[in-house]
Formats: sequence, structure tokens, C-alpha cells
Amino acid sequence: MSETATGDGRQSAGERLAGDMTEVVREEARAVREDLADAARPAAAGLVLIGAAAGCVVLGVGAASTTALRMLETVLPGRLASAGLTAGYLAGAAVLGGMGLQRLQAAGGSSQRLAEQIRETVTQTLSRPGHAGVSAVRETLGERSDA
Repeated sequence: MSETATGDGRQSAGERLAGDMTEVVREEARAVREDLADAARPAAAGLVLIGAAAGCVVLGVGAASTTALRMLETVLPGRLASAGLTAGYLAGAAVLGGMGLQRLQAAGGSSQRLAEQIRETVTQTLSRPGHAGVSAVRETLGERSDA
């Protein structure tokens, strides 16, 4: 006779308990899955609407930028107006990015590591055009001195 069943095929108390527990876990998992699916349906529609709103924001910012450029062009030459607007955007990006990195750094833990990685990547990326510019100037000056 085995440990799990009696001679007439009946299950032991341990097997019945394990089977009951398995069924309860399956029912709970099924209920959680249904709850998540029910919650995800409205969330998906919300996310689509937020994405559409973000697209409208991008278009609005582009239109505002064009408007600002046209206004600057009434008092400045076109190239100077474009350069001034670009410089303003880059300065704003630098200030906001720096503030964001400071907040990440202050949060500590994985946020601090992320801030350090971002800072290192930005530094490397910004140094590349500088190196390329120096190389181009050296090549140009080298060509002129050879000529």
C-alpha cells in the first residue's frame, strides 16, 4: 500500500489538502488576472489619449517656436533671430537638465547611479564635437602651412 492512497484508490488527507490548495491558488490567480485585464482596458484607452495629447503638445510647441522666431525676425536679422532662439532653448535645456540631475543625485541609490551615468554620457557626447572641431582646424591649418 502506498503512502498517498489507500488500497481502494482513495487519496490521503495530505493529497486532498494539496489538491485543494492548488485549486484555491488557481482560482485566485485567475481572479487576479481578470482584475488586471479589467483594469488595463480603461488604462489602455487613457494611455492612447495621453499619447495623442503629447503629440498635440509637440505640435503646439513647434507652432509657438515658429511664432517666437517670426517675432524676433521683426527686430533682428533672420540668422541672429534663429541663433538667439536656439541659444535660449539650449540654455533652458541645460538648466532644466542640471536641475533634474541634481534631484536624481539627491535621491540616492539607483537614482544616483542613473544620474552619474547620464552625466558621463552627456559629457562624452558633448566632447565629441569639440574633438572633431579641433581635428578639423588642425587639418585646415596643416593644409595651409603645407601650401
